[in-house]
Amino acid sequence: MNLKTTTDSLRAASQKLALQNASEKNAALAAVAEGLDKNRASIIAANDEDVKNARNAGISESIIDRLMLNDKRIDGIIDSLRIVISQTDPVGEEVAGWKTPNGMSIRQVRVPLGVVAIIYESRPNVTVDAFSLAYKSGNAILLRGSSSAYNSNKEIVRVIREALAGVAGGVPEAIELVEVREHDHSDVDEILNAVGMIDVCLPRGGKKLIENVVRNAKVPVIETGSGVCHLYVDEYADLDMAAKIAENAKIQRPSVCNAIECVVVHNKVAAEFLPKLEAIFAGRVKMHADERAIQHLKNAVPATDADFGNEYLDYECCVKVVDSIEEAISYINSHNTKHSESIISESRANTRLFQAMIDASCVYVNASTRFTDGGEFGFGAELGISTQKLHARGPMGIKVLTTTKYLIDGEGQIR
Repeated sequence: MNLKTTTDSLRAASQKLALQNASEKNAALAAVAEGLDKNRASIIAANDEDVKNARNAGISESIIDRLMLNDKRIDGIIDSLRIVISQTDPVGEEVAGWKTPNGMSIRQVRVPLGVVAIIYESRPNVTVDAFSLAYKSGNAILLRGSSSAYNSNKEIVRVIREALAGVAGGVPEAIELVEVREHDHSDVDEILNAVGMIDVCLPRGGKKLIENVVRNAKVPVIETGSGVCHLYVDEYADLDMAAKIAENAKIQRPSVCNAIECVVVHNKVAAEFLPKLEAIFAGRVKMHADERAIQHLKNAVPATDADFGNEYLDYECCVKVVDSIEEAISYINSHNTKHSESIISESRANTRLFQAMIDASCVYVNASTRFTDGGEFGFGAELGISTQKLHARGPMGIKVLTTTKYLIDGEGQIR
């Protein structure tokens, strides 16, 4: 890949998009949705090749689940794309406006960032999500997926570009996919050092990927986080509700970042709740329990220090017993990744304390952390879950890919 040539082309494409109105961009995205629907057989065939290669390489089934596409998942991708189409175009939105004492008119308006790069792992649905959000917000995008999903991503990008080329005003050059070679990450280093060529980079994947990008990037980064999420079962919890939520948050899809990795239980309910938890996990989840929790469990294994704060991304979790909500909050804040945390409690005082004191992008009361998702929040597609505190936090939709500029109109004023 010649990065300079590629980003020059993307820059030119972003300038074309910046002049398009919402109707033109929506028509192009609608053509992409139709193209994905018509080409689902070739997309699934390419994905089958990636899944086959992943299995031959010994990759765990929970990770393969993130890679896999089928008709139902393609339906979901198309549905998310249609939600993006239905959303208000953020470009040109007036955030604020006022007149100065000397008569000048000042308006703060939303504008695209320009050229966006996303470095991501496994999940080919991210290819469509990231493209659609970038295109709708007037940005061109450089996609650097993983080698494990390259066949899927390549076919999806082919379909997208073909659809854009077939619609009046479409800008097929607004999307580029890096050709990925296994065990070769030199292109990632190029992207991270592309100052002046790339306006922002987003990492989306595991802890190692995100840390590498944040540590080495010279271009601006919007940090998405790995998901060490906790469920705290308070002394005032409805224990049946807690067990049901724990099952959903851990088992429904353990390979994703909003699945829980640790269950924290108040000592006053541990003897009653932990056997319920073990029964509902019913051998499906391996539990790593601390010294106090293991007394109430028949099949758990002793936890080590490495278990607390670990992102398993599998049918495993750790269990910890605490003596107070304050201890739970302190423990969670020192072991989480600022992603999503949940408390199960009927105490309004405790739930409000938990929400006020937990340092995370999303804090739930009596609900599963699995709802931390752009689709569930009504954004349609998402770029990821930002766990940082500047520019964006939580599920990232269209507006994250915009910034603002000030437009000032005068009548000859001088200072």
